[in-house]
This record gives sequence, C-alpha cells and structure tokens, in this order.
Amino acid sequence: MVSWLKSSRATLAIIVMAGVAPGFAGAPDEAPTLPGGAFKTVVPFEEGKDAVLIPPFRMDPTVVTNGEFLGFVKAHPDWQRSRAPRLFAGEGYLGHWKDDLELGKDVLADQPVTRVSWFAATEYCDVRGGRLPRWHEWEFAAAADEERFDARSDPAWRQRILAWYAVPSNRALPEVPAGIVNAWGLYDLQGLVWEWVEDYNALLVSSDNREQGGADKLQFCGAGAITMEQKENYAVLMRVAMLSSLEANFATRDLGFRCAYDIPQE
Repeated sequence: MVSWLKSSRATLAIIVMAGVAPGFAGAPDEAPTLPGGAFKTVVPFEEGKDAVLIPPFRMDPTVVTNGEFLGFVKAHPDWQRSRAPRLFAGEGYLGHWKDDLELGKDVLADQPVTRVSWFAATEYCDVRGGRLPRWHEWEFAAAADEERFDARSDPAWRQRILAWYAVPSNRALPEVPAGIVNAWGLYDLQGLVWEWVEDYNALLVSSDNREQGGADKLQFCGAGAITMEQKENYAVLMRVAMLSSLEANFATRDLGFRCAYDIPQE
C-alpha cells in the first residue's frame, strides 16, 4: 500500500478506487495560507497581554472526513478500532463505524469523522506532514466570516454561533463541506463539529491543571472564535461555559478535527 506520508495524493487515489468518496485530501502546500500577525485573542498565554503574534501557517479548508480517515487506518492498522490501545483511543473510538475497515450504511464517507481521539487526530496530521492547529491559529481562522477576516464584533456572526447551540446533538452530520466558505477559504469552522487543537493551555484551565495534566491528559477543542472582553456577547459566555477539559483519548460524536501546517521560514 502506498504510504500516506509519502503522498497524500496517492492515498487519495487508493480511497477513490476503493469506492470511498473523500473530502479534501490535497497536499499540504495546496491548503490555504493564513498570514497570521498580531491577533487579539481570548486566551492570552502571558498575563496582562491579550494579543499574540501568530506566524504564517496553512490550514486544511475542511475537516477530515470518514472516507479520509478510513484511508488512514487502512494504511496504519495500529489505529484501527479493534487495535488502537485504549490509552490512546478510549471507549467509543470510531464506535459509529461498522467495523475496522467498513463505515456502514448509516455512515457516509463525506461526513466529518468524529469519535476520534486527540492522539489519533495528531497521528493522522503527522503522517500528512502537518499537525493539529494550535488554539490561537484556530481562533484566528475562525474569527472570519464570508467577507471579513475578523467579524467577531458583528452580532450576526455571534448569532450564527448561538443558532448552532440549538441544533440537536443527535442529528446526522451533513456532508463536507457543509456550509459557507469564509474569507480565508476555510469551511465550517462554526456550525459543524467541535475540533481538536494541538495545545491544551486554553480556556478555563488553571496553572495547576496544566502542570498536573500535561499534553497526554488534557486537550481542548473549539467551535467558534470568541472575544471575552465583550460582556454583552451572550454567545461568548455560552462558548466559555461549554468549553471543557478533555482527556486526550476521549472521543465523542460531535468532535472532529482538521490539520494545519508550518510554513518554513526563509
């Protein structure tokens, strides 16, 4: 089998020939480039600072799909449902699939893959030559709407996040891409699934928790960029309340991911 790491295009071809319709599986250099820069973040890592400097990076335009992740576990059997150690993929990991190598009639190839642990998501991105987005990168990307790179002050932007809260969590997930593309060329950063990020030093985490938990115990997911300074922003307050700490082997029906990529500095 062609190595996933050597050529994402080759793996994509394997998936297509197997009858699995993939979502985005382009090479890392085909992913949209975000310029980064100074960004007013909701989670400053240094006390007294609410702006961070984000280097340029690339991010996949869509979340990873069942079809793409199926190609990954075929090429990397250690991450198949029956073989992945529970330390790295807890109970429920890929539990909606029929078995290790078959999605089943109620799981579509172009739906977002969910019930994937942080460890599995990290490995998937690593073999593609990338990584999970860092929180600040994800927040920066998700702050955009269709026309503006930072729409966080717009009530309509906030309302879109609030509307997602009202959608029943047991609904069938739509196929990818499911919604609009934002100004960066990225789809579904709000309103589809929660998404794993690389770093866990995020909302509502004390320094004690950081020291005791570590990257193997606690990660964070996010589903909307937020601005805590705006106290009237009810969507922000709900988002802060809903974000919670997760063990890295945790998997749930609404938790997926996408990959990001460093840009070599000349």
